[in-house]
Amino acid sequence: MKIVMLGTGAALPDPDRCQTSILVTLDSGEHYLLDCGHGATRQMMRANVSPADVKRIFLTHLHHDHIAELPFLLISAWMLNTVGAPLVVGPAGTSRFVGHLFEGGAFDVDFRARSHYRARQENTEAMRPDVREYTSGGIIHEDEDVRITAVEVDHIEPDIARCYGFRIEAEGKVVAFSGDSKPCPNLAVLARDADLLIHECTFSEEFMEHRRRSGVGTVAHTSPLELGSLAASANVKQLIATHIGHVDSLSPVLKRAAGKHLPVEQMGPHQLDAMVRDIRSRYAGPVRIAHDLMRIDI
Repeated sequence: MKIVMLGTGAALPDPDRCQTSILVTLDSGEHYLLDCGHGATRQMMRANVSPADVKRIFLTHLHHDHIAELPFLLISAWMLNTVGAPLVVGPAGTSRFVGHLFEGGAFDVDFRARSHYRARQENTEAMRPDVREYTSGGIIHEDEDVRITAVEVDHIEPDIARCYGFRIEAEGKVVAFSGDSKPCPNLAVLARDADLLIHECTFSEEFMEHRRRSGVGTVAHTSPLELGSLAASANVKQLIATHIGHVDSLSPVLKRAAGKHLPVEQMGPHQLDAMVRDIRSRYAGPVRIAHDLMRIDI
């Protein structure tokens, strides 16, 4: 099994990181895409994977940094002659979101214009995704190669939207992906004995404390110390920290944009060292900070 971290950033645009998207490729060559944040299409092509070959997409929640690339990915796959309707599996609200994209939606003109070409006319099903919603935890997809279970986590107020993490079982291995979440009991269920835990770690301890004190911005994320405790108690074999919230950036543009909710004078690569140090203070296994196009083989 090969995992490529297509995007490892968070909500703000970041010149060094695309937004959350993870490509899982089995030894059989089958692809499973977890979230579809901005930049995913370009990144998969850089990883030598055609968007036309990625036909199963799973969404943890409907924040823009996890779904913004979906229309571009599907249109690109259509133009690259994918065959058949792609599968899009997501939480409640996914059908409404996808239903506003193509025919009669935001990209209706593009759809109708390209449909004049014979190759597109004969394959309009590529732009009519098979959308399947899940409204609670449990198995959300199972085929001859893989089983994917959704576990509800705690990130957005549930009266607005429910958020999930995924547990992927394939080839005798378990990969757990947290989605976005602050600590909650279900994360332990998600991560239990995983061969690989890919978990959000948006802010360093220093930045989390700043946000708690200032009351600006959400703290519905998992801190490095909390992540170290989780990985240790869940007995995971290795840990990748991702969804890095710009704490390491040196971009002047990003610093100006983040000034109201981050201590920008403390931004820089040294924050990643601090995150690793704090995780390792509680978790003795292998830990790495994700970067775009990082590849993990298990």
